[in-house]
Amino acid sequence: MEEREMRALLAAVADGSVAPDVAALRFKTAPFTDLGYAKVDHHRGIRQGAAEVIYGAGKTSEHIAGIVANMREAGQERVLVTRLAPDAAAEVEARLVAVDPSLGAAFAYHELPRVGIVGGLPQADGNGRIVIAAAGTSDLFVAEEAALTAEVLGNEVVRLYDVGVAGIHRLLAHADDIASAQVVVAVAGMEGALASVVGGMASCPVIAVPTSVGYGASFGGVAALLAMLNSCASGISVVNIDNGFGAGYQANMINHVRIPSA
Repeated sequence: MEEREMRALLAAVADGSVAPDVAALRFKTAPFTDLGYAKVDHHRGIRQGAAEVIYGAGKTSEHIAGIVANMREAGQERVLVTRLAPDAAAEVEARLVAVDPSLGAAFAYHELPRVGIVGGLPQADGNGRIVIAAAGTSDLFVAEEAALTAEVLGNEVVRLYDVGVAGIHRLLAHADDIASAQVVVAVAGMEGALASVVGGMASCPVIAVPTSVGYGASFGGVAALLAMLNSCASGISVVNIDNGFGAGYQANMINHVRIPSA
């Protein structure tokens, strides 16, 4: 149950169109559904402001489709599935169509970041824009995971791709975008220098994402991770290697902080 749905239910009780006992039953049964292989959390949107996200790696297509169908049945408008392999995505889509043909039409798969989205993208309602800056084209699988996560959660996203420090003029050409952002996600492999440069340009929080891109001494992203953790630029936080989802989710939380009215 999303917060919007909860408020609508309470309003219906207030105007007399829904009996209190019916509403009480909805709240009692809403917290989670036990599918045997998963306990689907239907109250996460109320607690945290965003619904449960399905981590696709390690799950069968049957399990993923079952969780998606259950979330939709419970009233969840859109569902995000991360780390979903292409062959698994095709199987998930087929299983969703078998459950409900409309679910197949609602399912979209993005192969590069391995992200599946059921229900489309919402209207952006954040406080400002989230800028996703990726150092190189090889980093886009992580950058797109961050961008799509932020968009699914209701944010306007500006993509700045292939703006690494090897050609820093490419980044400086977008100084206005960085200066006007509510939060910046800096995605980089190799030595991870992009985060420090962006951190020195931005007046907003910067979320650094090290990627596993790089030659031997990059140690699968550890070099970039350590560089970002040791950045001399202020206002930088760091997520795990290749964790585009974590960065997109955190950026969403920052962009949806409630601003008290005057």
